[in-house]
Amino acid sequence: MSRFKEEEIGTRLRNGESAPAPPTSNAVMHAEAASSNSCKPHLAEQQKNGKRTSDMTLEEMYYNSQYDFGDDEDDDSDWEPSALPAHDVMEIPKWFCLNCTMLNIGDDSHCDVCGEHRESGILKHGFVASASCREGATENGVHASDGLQDPLVQSIASDNPTAIGFDERMLLHEEVVMKSHPHPERPDRIRAIAASLATKGIFPGRCHQISAREITQAELLKVHSVENVEAVEITSRVFSSYFTPDTYANQYSATAARLAAGLCFDLASAIWSGRAKNGFALVRPPGHHAGVKHAMGFCLHNNAALAVSAAKNAGAKKVLIIDWDVHHGNGTQEIFEKDKSVLYISLHRHEGGKFYPGTGSAYEIGSMGAEGYCVNIPWGRGGVGDNDYIFAFQHVVLPIAAEFDPDFTIVSAGFDAARGDPLGGCDVTPAGYAQMTQMCCALSGGKVLVILEGGYNLRSISSSATAVIEVLLGENPKQNVAQVMPSKAGVRAVLEVLKIQLNYWSSLETKFTKLQSEWGWYTLEDKSKLKKKIRLEKQVPVWWKWGRKRWLYKLWCKKKIL
Repeated sequence: MSRFKEEEIGTRLRNGESAPAPPTSNAVMHAEAASSNSCKPHLAEQQKNGKRTSDMTLEEMYYNSQYDFGDDEDDDSDWEPSALPAHDVMEIPKWFCLNCTMLNIGDDSHCDVCGEHRESGILKHGFVASASCREGATENGVHASDGLQDPLVQSIASDNPTAIGFDERMLLHEEVVMKSHPHPERPDRIRAIAASLATKGIFPGRCHQISAREITQAELLKVHSVENVEAVEITSRVFSSYFTPDTYANQYSATAARLAAGLCFDLASAIWSGRAKNGFALVRPPGHHAGVKHAMGFCLHNNAALAVSAAKNAGAKKVLIIDWDVHHGNGTQEIFEKDKSVLYISLHRHEGGKFYPGTGSAYEIGSMGAEGYCVNIPWGRGGVGDNDYIFAFQHVVLPIAAEFDPDFTIVSAGFDAARGDPLGGCDVTPAGYAQMTQMCCALSGGKVLVILEGGYNLRSISSSATAVIEVLLGENPKQNVAQVMPSKAGVRAVLEVLKIQLNYWSSLETKFTKLQSEWGWYTLEDKSKLKKKIRLEKQVPVWWKWGRKRWLYKLWCKKKIL
């Protein structure tokens, strides 16, 4: 400022006049005022918290509810990665595992989740293909033609008429809209099983195939409502559609669903009439979530329910359904929960209703005079394996089934409780499935139809299905679980079910009393640990237990107790 200006301002101030305003535009003045006002709350907040934003850590900024994580003032809506210079872009390779569909990042040749080679031959040789090598290598040098050329195998096929239901048109049912992750219910599921059976010389070879046909509308309406039938049918006129966010359809899905239902219907008729000793329905889409009206959970028509209808038409008075899919068959339960001629027994993860589809509590027992004809064995956690399933079979499934005395047995065989399944999170092995199948074959004079439901790890589903079919052919399980040692969660579930169902099945009362005396102690928590846990509860502030750091509190308690 010049000396002349300084003297002028001093003179005006001595005379009581205000100093002249600096020559600044109105726009600048308003901007400065707005900036000043906008800073006031922020400065007040900094003073209150005792820290400036620049001094705060990312964690503090995240947990500070007053901190604004809004968008920047600069509009970046038109930003494109392609706008960057070529030398600044580094593309990270990613691929989805053929076996388990999990995403892998990088150039590794094996899946980080299941260990399968990214170019394995599982679709050509099934589970016999080596998991660690590229396509073409098989375990122990087994080839697809080995079983078919054996004359002994050909003679066994005529002595053990196990029927297989399969049609390649079911492969056309697939999700056509490309999404961020492959859909787990994909055509490769039955491709891998068919490849395994061919490589082992089982099918074609030891089993005979029944001819496929689409189920009729009249047959569908014995189980489903007009709404369900029309909703599935209309998808044939659309390139891509969805019943629910996870249940897709394309223009071939209606045909695939009718073929799957028709195969199950005709297999049940063939087994009842004696044209087949037993059977395996190698079908998709699956069915046990499909209810009277609605398609859901990857399922369009209920294949097991339609097989029950066929068995009854053929003369069966009492039909047993055993559902060992890791998810509760809510559709099957809905269809038969008022029917005393059908006993539905399901073993599934439940976890207090938190596991899909949320139904299947032990207290869901049937209704309208059919109480006790719905038996749910709900697991309270994941990781359940062979011992728990066989324990439940021995103490719940077989005693109730024996008292019911069925004429025909249907197994809703989902293999998503198998070890390695990306959705199931359980630990059942092919040997476990084989042993459960052997126990099922002792029912209803051996008239057993096994229907494929879920299962999304190709190696697990193909090895498990093969083990089941080998038992249907008359082979003994390769490994028997001699000494069954269930988990605490397994014993708790079985005791809970027995306590509820003994009101409807007289054979369970003595079994429950004996089992409680032998295993009741096993389910009790260690008293010393329980006392320590109570003591620790009193040492921690309430906000730790119920606030944001509840997970940290649980971890701390667990370490202290153990």
